[in-house]
Amino acid sequence: MLNQLPAWERLAKEIIWQQIGELKGESILDFGSGTGITADHFAADNQVTAIEPSEDMLAQQVNKNGYRQIVGSTDELKKLPSDSFDYIFCHNVLEYADDREIIVGEFYRLLKKNGKLSIVKHNRNGRVMQMVVLLNNFDEANKLLDGQNSNAQQFGTITYYDDSDVSNWCSGLVLQQTYGLRTFWDLQQNQEIQKNEGWQKKMIDIEMRVSQNPDFQRIAFFHHLIFEKR
Repeated sequence: MLNQLPAWERLAKEIIWQQIGELKGESILDFGSGTGITADHFAADNQVTAIEPSEDMLAQQVNKNGYRQIVGSTDELKKLPSDSFDYIFCHNVLEYADDREIIVGEFYRLLKKNGKLSIVKHNRNGRVMQMVVLLNNFDEANKLLDGQNSNAQQFGTITYYDDSDVSNWCSGLVLQQTYGLRTFWDLQQNQEIQKNEGWQKKMIDIEMRVSQNPDFQRIAFFHHLIFEKR
């Protein structure tokens, strides 16, 4: 299934999975699981519960490894027992949620002690780069620089938040690691070369190499944050 994805989506998932690392025998929650590709990947060696509200996403669901799928959103989080999960994934979700502070509080409740939370989020600086370099949209770039939000065609308004906000919303979640994501590859406009597996491997390698470098993190399109419950 991974090979059937567009190159940008395949690269994103492979890099995020490498940054999370190998997990075995863990209890995992994937909140905002989309089509379930990440949930299914980790369900091969772990017990995975996925929550997704979008019927359109669920219509394309991938579930070969038998994870548990729940249809819904924050209300479904509240039904789950406390201290249930070793790891929670929340990838490109909180930007679109009105109740994100409540969601983060639920994550804290649901995590076991020393459990980990993986959040992937938009990085405003990277979005400015995208608007100027790729889309020639200077008006949107200037709005972003002025602190305004932007829009994603499929999901609506992107409400930006800082990396530090998660710990501010819930002091028991301590930031352990920050990674940059999509630092280079969207800047490569040769669509044909992006289909080349050798090119993809080299791109993943160099993305991983700079992902923990603060200078490159500042311009990455996304940030991947790993928190630990204390």
